Amino acid sequence: MPPAMPFADDAAIAHLARRMIDRTLPKAEWTHAGHFAAALWLLRHRPDLATPEAMRGLIRAYNEATGTPNTDSSGYHHTITIASMRAAAAHLDAGGEGAPLCGVLDRLMSSPQGRSDWLLAHWSRDRLFDPTARHHWVEPDLAPLPF
Repeated sequence: MPPAMPFADDAAIAHLARRMIDRTLPKAEWTHAGHFAAALWLLRHRPDLATPEAMRGLIRAYNEATGTPNTDSSGYHHTITIASMRAAAAHLDAGGEGAPLCGVLDRLMSSPQGRSDWLLAHWSRDRLFDPTARHHWVEPDLAPLPF
């Protein structure tokens, strides 16, 4: 049996993304799939908010609103965010201009990037979770990203 789609339609993705932006999304809904759903929606509908610095501000503000401190070991992680945005953009491009976001998200979540530990194929744990990688982009040390 194939895994259930994390979001039934594009309206559900838009609803999640808008609540993340306005900081009303419950923390329990900010899952791995939720991160990618928001990324896809932002890339397609709000590219002005999908830039590295805009993402930093959005996620840091969302974390603060949900009680997640942004520190050297918690909260916003720049390298993970940028790598995930690149993954989302690659899947969005592969899906085609008019592809429903829920279908793009379903394919993304069925890909290697759908695994919550996908970044460890590219970065060693020590490098990825070093505070430098949390605050700045750090290149992979194990394998280049495929996008």
